[in-house]
Amino acid sequence: MRLTRRDILKAGALTAGAAALPRAAAADPIYAPSPDAWRTFEVVTRVEVAKPGRSIQAWLPIPAHADAAWVKPGANTWTTNAAAAHLAAAGAARPSGSEADLLHVVWKEGEPAPVVELTSRIATRDRGTDLARPTGSSALDAAERARSLKATELLPTDGIVRETAERATAGATSDLDKVRALYAWVIEHAHRDPKTVGCGLGDIASMLKTGALSGKCADLNALFVGLARSVGVPARDIYGLRIGPSRFGYKSLGPSNPVVTKAQHCRAEAFLDGFGWVAVDPADVRKVVLEEPPGQLALADPKVAATRQALLGSAEGNWLAFNTLHDVELPGSSGPRLPFLMYPQLEVDGVRIDCYTPDLFRYAITAREIAS
Repeated sequence: MRLTRRDILKAGALTAGAAALPRAAAADPIYAPSPDAWRTFEVVTRVEVAKPGRSIQAWLPIPAHADAAWVKPGANTWTTNAAAAHLAAAGAARPSGSEADLLHVVWKEGEPAPVVELTSRIATRDRGTDLARPTGSSALDAAERARSLKATELLPTDGIVRETAERATAGATSDLDKVRALYAWVIEHAHRDPKTVGCGLGDIASMLKTGALSGKCADLNALFVGLARSVGVPARDIYGLRIGPSRFGYKSLGPSNPVVTKAQHCRAEAFLDGFGWVAVDPADVRKVVLEEPPGQLALADPKVAATRQALLGSAEGNWLAFNTLHDVELPGSSGPRLPFLMYPQLEVDGVRIDCYTPDLFRYAITAREIAS
């Protein structure tokens, strides 16, 4: 059943009189992003190599994804003691018009203390689509439709993935019906696992085969994307970073301070004729279930109901978008492809360093809102 705003209010998500308060001040706030004023953020990523070698290179993702309705990448500048540093495109299929996805940095042999600091600016705002009112959005071009239906290494669209999606969407007569059904299916069958490293891997076939439908955003939203693609609905992951607290008072949906080093978050989108790209984020619904105080909330809890209502069609603008890439080949690297590009990457003497290993690979990311 799709809850309305009135249903959520009746459930106690907003106390009497709280609607007159600032959004973040409500005792039990409604989560309802909608297009509003643009906000500008400055994000600084600093990378240091703790154990240098003869050959050292790094790749830092930049905010590259653009959508005139809700996100506008700005300038990228950097300081470094590297021999060379330049913006580059990752070796992966990409939307037309995307020229660079990362900063590629190469240090000279023998550099004792390799360091680079990247500063990126981005403008963003809340987004929202009323799924009861088609906008008449133009159709997706053939190349992007093909890219958004394509299987990837970890997102197959046949076998158990398609079988699962067909069961979940049985009776659906439109792409919108399929998206609603798959969004609900992921929320109701998967859960967030706090022990998952980083944002997860997104190996959806293994998740379905083992029945271990758990992980973090790169797992749960990839599950939605793969299921949608398997039944003919164009969908994609957008890899990014939370850069500000939630203005609706949800502690789990934004960082509490300017240090956002571990605030990476993958969102998803589905393309619907008549609406365009629509925000979809079942992973954040499950994050609210697990983490929103006091924790371990029921699906019927008003806070969960509010996010479940909002996160099909809406998204808060406290987040930057890096890219929509899968199966990423880093330029200048002989190492393995990445399932996605959301974290800084490092190679020393031709060996890819685990980006979660702080004794070898130190990086820090900070974000602050600035006057537009």
